[in-house]
Parts: sequence; structure tokens; C-alpha cells
Amino acid sequence: MAVPILRAAISDSHVFFNSLSHTAGLLSIPKKRRLMVSASASASATSEVNPLRSEVSFCFGTHLIPHPNKVDRGGEDAFFVSSYNGGVVAVADGVSGWAERDVDPSLFPKELMAYASDLVGDEEVNHDPQILLKKAHNATTSKGSATVIVAMLQKNGVLKIASIGDCGLKVIRKGKLIFCTLPQEHYFDCPYQLSSEVITQTYLDATVSSVKLLEGDTIVMGSDGLFDNVFDHEIVSTITQYSDVAEAAKALADLASNHSKDSNFESPYSLEARTKNGPDVPLWQKVLGMKLTGGKPDDITVIVGQVVSS
Repeated sequence: MAVPILRAAISDSHVFFNSLSHTAGLLSIPKKRRLMVSASASASATSEVNPLRSEVSFCFGTHLIPHPNKVDRGGEDAFFVSSYNGGVVAVADGVSGWAERDVDPSLFPKELMAYASDLVGDEEVNHDPQILLKKAHNATTSKGSATVIVAMLQKNGVLKIASIGDCGLKVIRKGKLIFCTLPQEHYFDCPYQLSSEVITQTYLDATVSSVKLLEGDTIVMGSDGLFDNVFDHEIVSTITQYSDVAEAAKALADLASNHSKDSNFESPYSLEARTKNGPDVPLWQKVLGMKLTGGKPDDITVIVGQVVSS
């Protein structure tokens, strides 16, 4: 994510950062340990069957494709999936502007996600994604900043979401988009972000929402590398073509990657750039927006979660 820098141990978790493709089962990621490196994985988040009431959980498929210029470093996105309760999933997108200060932009989102993964079962978090963001942010010591989204599924089907910036989540039911988060921006291409800086957004700035999910519903979560390059109708169309969540996640990531490299593609990003020319937008971005066409090369993280009966 090339945007300005703003100044002013749980079990059954995955933390992923890189683009090595393989399938992995659920495992525990202790704090301060070397983190598992992967980008294409499928994982099931399931719970014991309770015959007294209907319970649901997530089955996850994930895929990550780094920015073409960052393949050797694995990109600057990080995410985790967990089977805790009905399932917990999060994505953080590092702000690449930190590289201008000789700071590795991937360190902050990696550490943030590692702590969030470790804290999902914390008593103070109490199934609240906003509090999870608070505690993970407070624990993170790396320099940098990131946009982030966290979603926690309760076994009764209620999905709780907290997001800061332009990572996103969409819910698809029977081939139709029924819910989506909205990005938070200071101005075009400068989203809200958690940061190591003293003056920054905090968990209190998160957009908090909840949606009741049903068995068979599908969520699509990702970094802006997905949503800047793929339209909603393309996401819905792709999801309906696949019954396997891992295949669906890979297909969406590949589609976003292909669009991002197409200089003739009228992407969501290029369309937005040409329309957001308000007085608060810097002049250089106004000029860029008037000329911009094509996709937006970026790290691309895609997580597809299907709601299944536990």
C-alpha cells in the first residue's frame, strides 16, 4: 500500500505473510516465535456439535500474492485465521511509505497480526474485535503502520467486525451481495491506519458492525489489493463458480493480480481516482487521477470463509 504515513498463545491459529503456496492445517503460533510463512492455505474452523442448538462456524480458504516488486520479501500484507469460537479472521496491510524512512513496512502488520492471533481468547477481549485491535496495537512495538480488519464469528451466527482503513469484508448469500464494509479515508489513497506514531488512529476510530450469517453464506475478506482491482459483481460471479473455498480464494487473487497488471482495465481504483477530486485532495493526486487508467499493482490478500453447521 503506497500511501502517506500519518503523523500527528491461542490454539488453532494461522499467521501468514508470504507467497509460498502450500496447504497447511491449523496450528498454534506462540508469541515471539518464527511465524509460519505461506499464502495459499485452506483451513477449517469447526466446533463440537451441540445437539441442543444450531451452531455455525467457518471453513476458510486463503491466498496471498505479493506486489510484483516485493515478491522476494513476501509483500507487506499479513493475516491470520483461527478456529476460536465460530472462527476469527483478520487482515493487516502495511503502509509502504515507511520504506522512505528505512523502515521495513512489513514488520508492523506482521507483529500486529501475531499479537491479535495470540489474544483472540483473552478474557478482556471477550469476543469483541474492537478490543482485540486495542490490545494487539498496544502490544505491537515495531515501527510502521497498517490498515486492518478483524471479524469474529459467534456460534449463533453473528459476525462482529471492526475495521480501520480500507481492508474490507463482503457477505454473499445465494449469489447476492448482502453486506459490505466501507473504507475510511482522510482523502483519496490515504486511509485510516493504526501506527507506531503517537498521533494516529486508534481502536476507537474503528468502524464496528455486525451481521447475522446463515449456513451457506460466504464472506470475502481482503486487503485493498483485492478490492481496488476487482468489482463486486466479479467477486460474486467468481464465488458462485467454486464450491471449494481455497480454490475460490485463489481464483479471486489471480483475477485481482491479472487486473492489476492490465494498463487498459478500468479498475475500481482508477475510476475512484478520477472522481475524487475534492478540495482536500493534494494537487499531485488530482493530476494523477485525471490521467490514471488500469489496475493497481499491490499486495493482494484474499480470505474466503463459508459458513457451515458445526
